Amino acid sequence: MTALPYRPNVGAVLFNPAGLVLVARRADLPNAEGAPGGWQLPQGGMDEGEDPAVAVFRELEEEIGTARATILAEHPRWLTYDLPPELIGKALGGRYRGQRQKWFALRFTGEEAEIRLDLDPHPEFDAWRWARLAELPALAVGFKRAIYEDLAQEFSPFAA
Repeated sequence: MTALPYRPNVGAVLFNPAGLVLVARRADLPNAEGAPGGWQLPQGGMDEGEDPAVAVFRELEEEIGTARATILAEHPRWLTYDLPPELIGKALGGRYRGQRQKWFALRFTGEEAEIRLDLDPHPEFDAWRWARLAELPALAVGFKRAIYEDLAQEFSPFAA
């Protein structure tokens, strides 16, 4: 199974003007208030040949209903995670061993009312809130925790 490739993916650490980060609750884990992995950052797959900086704005538009943001920084490395064995062959369409992600720190430039999770016919998220960047690792599902720790360190200059 480890011969499976990584899925190319982008992620957004979206900061509000106060330096807090948008986290959203996965719709497939309803009411997962305290469960690690219930809350995550916007992220999604890249189309073939798509520029990561273009993809991150497309993903924001698809997942939170707005792409009103400016890029503050791009993580210098691609970050990868492997799915746990019980999810290989099931998650990510069963075609990938995990994801290879390019992360961006962005500043939200819109109004909170523009954040709409209900615009997609199959929304990925059912709730959102602002959180401290340092909270991210504790919110992450176990197999993504190292990435969230890396993001919390790399993008700390933009945090509250």
